[in-house]
Amino acid sequence: MSQNPIKVGIADMKTALSPYSIVTTGLGSCVGVCIWDAGTRIGGMVHVMLPESSLGTTSMNKAKYADTGINLLVEEILKIGGVKVRLTAKIAGGAQMFSFPGSNSVMRIGERNVEAVKLTLEQLRIKIIAEDTGGNFGRTIEFFTANGLLHVKTISRGEKVL
Repeated sequence: MSQNPIKVGIADMKTALSPYSIVTTGLGSCVGVCIWDAGTRIGGMVHVMLPESSLGTTSMNKAKYADTGINLLVEEILKIGGVKVRLTAKIAGGAQMFSFPGSNSVMRIGERNVEAVKLTLEQLRIKIIAEDTGGNFGRTIEFFTANGLLHVKTISRGEKVL
């Protein structure tokens, strides 16, 4: 991990300028969505907990949901100088942490989160250039705004850089 990374909690979102990095821990069924503008080296991360804001209440935390969280992240990146046509995304997480006999789609929250993230990014015309999703293991990710690299760490599967 780099010196003094900006920390993103669960259902949280942060943006940063190069050379800062952004880190989130404990991605199980949650999905970390990292969006970056290579031209300005501005990036951001949202830690998505649930697929759709329709599952929430009226006084909701927008960062908690794929649809509203990704839109909020893009708005913030554009506010600080990012350019929409240059935005790309890297995603990680969306694991199936627990297995239940005869479980229905409601229990496949990791898979549903990944689907919702991909749909929202597609609607915004932001290309996913790398992903590390699924499985049954947790992840910690660190996103580097200086070069757009995403460092994925797991306990059982080692580390990789996307």
